[in-house]
Amino acid sequence: MTVKKFNLPDVGEGLTEAEVVAWKVKPGDVVAINDVLCEIETAKSLVELPSPFAGTVTELLVEEGITVEVGTAIIAVSEGQEGEAALVTPAAPKAPAVEMPLYGKLPADDDTDDNRPAGGPLVGSGPKADAVKRRARKRPAGAVVEAATVAESAEGTVQDHQAAVEAKAAESPVSHRTTAGPAVVAPLTPATATPAQSVAPQPQAPQAAASRGAAISGTISGLVNKVLAKPPVRKFARDLGIDLADVVATGERGEVTREDLVSYQAQRDAEHDQADSFWGASKKPQDQRVERMPVKGVRKATAKAMVDSAFSAPHVSIFVDVDASRTMEFVKRLKVSRDFEGIKVSPLLILAKAVIWAAARNPSVNATWVENADGKGGAEILVKHYMNLGIAAATPRGLMVPNIKDAQDLSLKELALALNELATKARAGKTQPAEMQGGSLTITNIGALGIDTGTPIINPGEVAIIAFGTIKQKPWVLDGEVIPRWITTLGGSFDHRVVDGDLSARFMADVASILEEPALLLD
Repeated sequence: MTVKKFNLPDVGEGLTEAEVVAWKVKPGDVVAINDVLCEIETAKSLVELPSPFAGTVTELLVEEGITVEVGTAIIAVSEGQEGEAALVTPAAPKAPAVEMPLYGKLPADDDTDDNRPAGGPLVGSGPKADAVKRRARKRPAGAVVEAATVAESAEGTVQDHQAAVEAKAAESPVSHRTTAGPAVVAPLTPATATPAQSVAPQPQAPQAAASRGAAISGTISGLVNKVLAKPPVRKFARDLGIDLADVVATGERGEVTREDLVSYQAQRDAEHDQADSFWGASKKPQDQRVERMPVKGVRKATAKAMVDSAFSAPHVSIFVDVDASRTMEFVKRLKVSRDFEGIKVSPLLILAKAVIWAAARNPSVNATWVENADGKGGAEILVKHYMNLGIAAATPRGLMVPNIKDAQDLSLKELALALNELATKARAGKTQPAEMQGGSLTITNIGALGIDTGTPIINPGEVAIIAFGTIKQKPWVLDGEVIPRWITTLGGSFDHRVVDGDLSARFMADVASILEEPALLLD
């Protein structure tokens, strides 16, 4: 009987160590070639290790939770009588996971409206910024178990919930006064809220004008604050003690779904449910009330990358407010299109196309700064004539930035499918190291978390990153009239060694122009 030892392989480019997260076999198990032995966490992702030979597991040489160097023996398998039997009647090899190019928030793998990177956002249905105002949770024991079970299979990513609320505008009327005097009711969509359909009002008494202004203000407030949900969902929310206003809706018509509630609860339980027991007993010395959390895996790699980027690339950030009403209308039409049937579509898809389009007009934002190895301080700029579009994804193991290879060659439909695939794999922890290498330019979808804007740190090896804020209805001045429109804020950070102020401004203006008028993509 021959005993073979399986050494930890380099599953990525230059991998030096990895943590054994979970064993899928135990001593005495019979394994076939390609059977999954264990899961390991590298500095970039969670990877399943298949068995390179068949036989019987004799010993697990490394315990779960231990980090070992590449080349270390982790398991022993015997190829004796048991091994020969296994070779004669091996278990059906598990098909390797289908891999496809990554990068892109991650849209969900269902038909909801969030864009959770890989994430949204990776991230699930995260609460709004005012989540602390929600009512105290009152949950039956059964609901706790159900939420935990669902949460295990529905982890979110840095994804984009703002698309979900677009339908609310079509369901709520806004008064527009015509020359005839009385107000008429019209759906609030980008098409109806245009100057062409607004005629100057007749002179009014101050009291009438004030009354009309109050009515419009109240209507706008109602549009923003209205929460849609079916009766069973409302009852479920009451049972869990969740305020529906705190949950980002992902239903097709902007309604809160049962899955939204489960995802919301699962992601916030750890923080809220442990709040009462978080503070250590005051009678203990302070040094005994400090929790030590080792920095390893994805967190360790992220920390190093962010420090390297922040202290090597001189960042400059600019911001622009964008009227994305036409983008919201375009996304709405795509959702009912036969060509996009069964495909998740969100505003992130249009932003991704806009970034690709704008980069072609401003090539230096799609580049890399490389220091020469001659030791003389020289450098060169590598402008990439391809787009490996990265999407920052918040996953259960930390921040990841997978990318969609050659995104410039994809049609709108193909790009939507790639974003969906990226989201599914990121939430499931199946993103591979190779899928996070070679990025060109990154999008971080902070709008998935209800954040308006921010100053993102450039992904190492790139010179630009775009932060996509939440899309909200806000009062907007259009041709002298104040009307409610869907507004978002874009934040961009650039490596000032490569991208000057005028170039960054032109690039951001080009991206904004597509969100304001998606038809420009047809040029």
